[in-house]
This record gives sequence, structure tokens and C-alpha cells, in this order.
Amino acid sequence: MTQIRDWLPFLGMPLMLLSVQIIAIILVMPMQAAGFMAFENPESVANPLIFIGILLIFTLVLLILIRLGGRRFIAVFIGFAIFMTLLYIFGALSLLTIGASDAAAVGAIIAAGAATALLYIYPEWYVIDILGVLISAGIASIFGISLAILPVLVLLVLLAIYDAVSVYRTKHMITLAEGVLETKAPIMVVVPKRMDYSFRREGLDIGEGEERGAFVMGMGDLIMPSILVASSHVFVDAPAVLWVLSAPTLGAMVGSLAGLGVLLHFVNTGRPQAGLPSLNGGAIAGFLIAAVLAGALAWCPFCT
Repeated sequence: MTQIRDWLPFLGMPLMLLSVQIIAIILVMPMQAAGFMAFENPESVANPLIFIGILLIFTLVLLILIRLGGRRFIAVFIGFAIFMTLLYIFGALSLLTIGASDAAAVGAIIAAGAATALLYIYPEWYVIDILGVLISAGIASIFGISLAILPVLVLLVLLAIYDAVSVYRTKHMITLAEGVLETKAPIMVVVPKRMDYSFRREGLDIGEGEERGAFVMGMGDLIMPSILVASSHVFVDAPAVLWVLSAPTLGAMVGSLAGLGVLLHFVNTGRPQAGLPSLNGGAIAGFLIAAVLAGALAWCPFCT
């Protein structure tokens, strides 16, 4: 039992992050073909500010609902967002496999509805993790094709700062996470510490100093560094060195995994941690180092 507690989270979370990044890269082409872009101009540095603004509004609404006891509304709202995300993902996969057709559209709607229902009818940790990886990959792919490299770098830096402030200073992110977890809304991935752990029965208390039955990581921690991975695959002109991956893309992947290793070291202390400073920082550092070594700097306005 102690061995499982020691090594499983350190294997499960990197595997989930790597899976998100690989699936996001696979989804890039069908997402582009379907026109699922979040911003019309990927090069605009205003896009990260719009993203942050929407995030702040979304966070404020959820905090107000938690304070007013509107957890049922939170569950419905998050459920609708999950359904729409899965609809985009299954729609893109339908284009990739069988092409555009009415049958493909109907199939995507049915698949998205069934997957969303499964998350709420049977929210066990492995169901949440499998679909959470797919959802995270879909979102990372959508924003990866919607944001060029410079806007992505700006976004990741801003989000890392915001995450650190919201966890360590204002601590409203901890309040938000606790409130959302009480609804059992599946917006986090869960890695159990013991074989008999059940998220359906036990839930997860992330309060400081509390003994938890599992480690938890927000989907945002999987999504944000993966946006840089997907964006570098789309917008960086560099030859593939492994599979379809260029050196800058591989650098972002390796860097994000290194950042996750740093994060897990601090998570092991049992206190809530801000994930994005180390995850985004690692992804950015890995990308920049690899881009410099590969000479893939056409995206950089300061490097010409």
C-alpha cells in the first residue's frame, strides 16, 4: 500500500500529461479542417488578454455561485461546457475518420451526450481521468491552432502569475476547487493513493493538512502547457525529428514533464500547490532552448 502511495501519482500524472499532448497534436489537423478556432487572428497579442478576461469572469461567477449555495447551477454549467467541448472533439474525430456528413454530426452529438452522461452518472476516478485527458487534449488543440507562438508565451506567463497569486495570496482558487469538488463536477484528474479508493464514495478533501485518498490536478494544469505543444506543432517551421514532432515541440513536451516533476515534489508535502508556474515555466524553457538549438526563431520578432 505504501509503495502505491509513493510511485503511482508520479507515474500516472506524467502519463496523463503526455497523453494530452499527443492527442492534442493528433487533433490539430481535424480541428483546423473543421474550423474550430477560438480567435480569428492567431498572431494577435490581444488574444491572451481576452482569454484572461474570460477566465476572470468565469472564476467570479463560480465563486458567487459557491457563496450563494448554487452548486447545482455550477454542476449544470460545467456539464454543458463539457458537452460542448466533447461535441467539438467527436466532431473533429468524425471528420478525420469518416468525413463530413449528417451521420457523422449525429454520431458526434450522441457520443458527446453519452460521454457527458457517463461522467455524471458514474463519476469514478478512472472515468474522470480517461475523459478528462480527452477533454484537455481537445481544448489544448483548439487553442493551439488559435494562438501563434508569441501570444501563447504571453498567455502562459500571465496564467502562471495568476495561478500563483490565486493559490498562495488570495487563495480563492482553493475555495473554487473545494466548491467545485463538492459538486463532483469532473474538471480535475484524480490519481488514487490506494487500490480501494473510490471518488464516487469518498470524493476528495483538498484542505491544507488533510489526509487525502488521492492526488488531484486541475485540467487547466494539463491544458495550458499543452497549448504551447500544439501551437509549436502548427506555427513553428522546423523539421520533424521524432514522429511528426519538431525539436521545439519536443522541447516543450520535455520541459512540461520536467516542470511536472518539480510540481509533484512540492505536492508530496500535502499542501495545495499552484501548478502553472512550474508546468508553464518548464514548457516555455524547453521550447525556447530547443528552438534556439534548432534555429527555429522565425516566430520571434526580437530575433531577426
